[in-house]
Amino acid sequence: MRGLLYIIPLLLIASSSCFSQTGPEQDGHEIQLWAGGGHSVSGGRGDTGALNAGLRYGWVITGPHLPGFLRGRFEYAVDVVPLFFVLQPTNTAYGAGFDPLGLKWNFVSHGRFSPYLELCGGTLFTNKNVPIYTNTVNFTDQAALGVHVLSASHNVSIELRYMHISNAGLATPNPGINTVQVRLGIGRFINHSGR
Repeated sequence: MRGLLYIIPLLLIASSSCFSQTGPEQDGHEIQLWAGGGHSVSGGRGDTGALNAGLRYGWVITGPHLPGFLRGRFEYAVDVVPLFFVLQPTNTAYGAGFDPLGLKWNFVSHGRFSPYLELCGGTLFTNKNVPIYTNTVNFTDQAALGVHVLSASHNVSIELRYMHISNAGLATPNPGINTVQVRLGIGRFINHSGR
């Protein structure tokens, strides 16, 4: 977690020296590699950490809507998560996941900065029970607040993400795990103009 905090300023400095890339536009696509990590918070099993990495593909579906500071574009995205580690007090579970439901609101860009809100959901499959004594199949509900820092060739995203991991009653007990994570990504918006 501490290592991620050192990377954030470096990414901001590197991206600030680049020219601006066009942000999300209607009929455009987003491609991104990302990695994140965080720790459990109250409301479920404690003393648990999570590290994950994946690939995102998104479709910007609409043009700008809503007035004032709410103005933005809607994007639908999916994530493939081939690396997922759950660091539990008694063991570490390794797994993979898939998030087929990513609902993202890209606010209108302000210079190089393109903020967004996101709701996301998917599944997680692990080699050990998560949390312990429960199940190896879980579901992930997520909410995120972040910003894309745009440059000429790519963008860097920085976000704060809340993730709930639970088996949704597939096993008893079902205490779940609630985590707050920092996620960093590098990607590109590919718009219909080819940029």
